[in-house]
Amino acid sequence: MRLIALLSAFVFVAGVQTATAEEAKPAPDAKKADAAAGTSVEMPYLIAPLSDSTTLLGYAYVSCRIIGSSQAAALEIRDKVPFIQDAFVRDVNVSSIGKPDDPLAVDKAILEPRLLALTKKVMGPGKVTDLKLIQVQIVPLRAGATPPTSPS
Repeated sequence: MRLIALLSAFVFVAGVQTATAEEAKPAPDAKKADAAAGTSVEMPYLIAPLSDSTTLLGYAYVSCRIIGSSQAAALEIRDKVPFIQDAFVRDVNVSSIGKPDDPLAVDKAILEPRLLALTKKVMGPGKVTDLKLIQVQIVPLRAGATPPTSPS
């Protein structure tokens, strides 16, 4: 009985090792992806106000990825993330990122080049090749909500 249990355990362990060895081998397509690996830097969420000309309507949570020209440039970008984020926050608070006809929708066609230009300005020439928006989530303000009052 012990011999059967021992043999079963041996077969199980050998099967697990074979399966993990097959998973560890990178596919040819993965090698191409690894060639560009390490050149992108994912930025923290940017919280941008959405408003018409007079009223705050909500907030947009924007996530983006900056593509560096090399792995060394990506390391420099990571070092300057706070400065890039500061430039982003200042920019979206000066002028709206909403569409002119729908202020609760983000104009991605205008936002992406704006953020890319800011990133290139902070990083200097030749460090940044592209910026891609990953996710944009809109959170409208609740209608009729009143701000909390502090207890007296």
